[in-house]
Amino acid sequence: MTDELYMQRCLELANMGMGNVSPNPLVGCVIVCDGKIIGEGYHVKFGEAHAEVNAIKAVIEKYGEQAAALLKKATAYVSLEPCAHFGKTPPCADLLIKHEIKRVVIGNRDPFEGVNGKGIQKLKNAGVEVVSGVLEDECSQLNRRFFTRIRKQRPYIILKWASTADGYFAPKDASQRWISGAMAKKLVHKWRTEEDAVVIGKLTALADNPELNAREWEGKNPVRILIDRHLQVPQNNKIYNTEAKTVIFNEQKTEVQHNIHYIQMEDMQYYLPQKIAFQLYLMDIQSVIIEGGANMLNQFIHANLWDEARVFSSNKIWKEGIPSPPINGLIVDQLNLENDTLTVYQNNHS
Repeated sequence: MTDELYMQRCLELANMGMGNVSPNPLVGCVIVCDGKIIGEGYHVKFGEAHAEVNAIKAVIEKYGEQAAALLKKATAYVSLEPCAHFGKTPPCADLLIKHEIKRVVIGNRDPFEGVNGKGIQKLKNAGVEVVSGVLEDECSQLNRRFFTRIRKQRPYIILKWASTADGYFAPKDASQRWISGAMAKKLVHKWRTEEDAVVIGKLTALADNPELNAREWEGKNPVRILIDRHLQVPQNNKIYNTEAKTVIFNEQKTEVQHNIHYIQMEDMQYYLPQKIAFQLYLMDIQSVIIEGGANMLNQFIHANLWDEARVFSSNKIWKEGIPSPPINGLIVDQLNLENDTLTVYQNNHS
């Protein structure tokens, strides 16, 4: 087996932490000795042990007294450069050096300034053979949320909506009408467990009264963000229930009432997407789904403040309504779900 195959396994493991490690990166680690995997691990939960710690622990638990000798001959594969700084846990580079691992193969360098090459340098200084850049693109894609936050000081922004076959987004009369089917809805709930937050505007809250939780998929609920300048959404709306932490961006007040956090902003009619993105960055929110409405989505598109757009197209014909936002991006994926088609766009100019 080659370095690429073991790195592919690191990516599979890393992905198992999705939704639970933010604002940390997703990381997987595989330890190989004499052509055989002797231990593997991933970063399971924010604040808990990193992938390398879990992989080495797995070797020690499985091989007991033989573990030390095996580790000295082993190669550790890790999808992201081992950390070199004390954060919530001690540096992983030190752990690999302590166990005298012979060779370390890395997917990506870590752009975080506390690491960025320092982990690699630490290993090399200790006489460890280091190979980096294996499946680099795939590793970058996996950690696109983390990299966006570090490099751009904002969360990774996903736009999401459904459109009728004739290009409509919502009814003109602000009534609630479903466009996409049950399978699409289930997938949206899965996405909510994977991202940190979900944003809607006041009009969507009033028209649809959404709960914005992940009740149709197992996992955590995202932080709900409501944009409501003048606090016009009534408190008996579902978004005010106790299901999840809820943040209301408004122009009236800053205060906390149980799970509801009011955050005051000035002049919300200007540069609203930029203000939302910056505020979410300050809150350590690494990824966000903008769920609507049309006005909110259009503002993010016009500000060119988006990374990915996930658009469901149904076979329904309405003949009139509010037009769907126009999106221009690279199509990276397409999927058929019952009577809907999901198209995923990537923004190459953000």
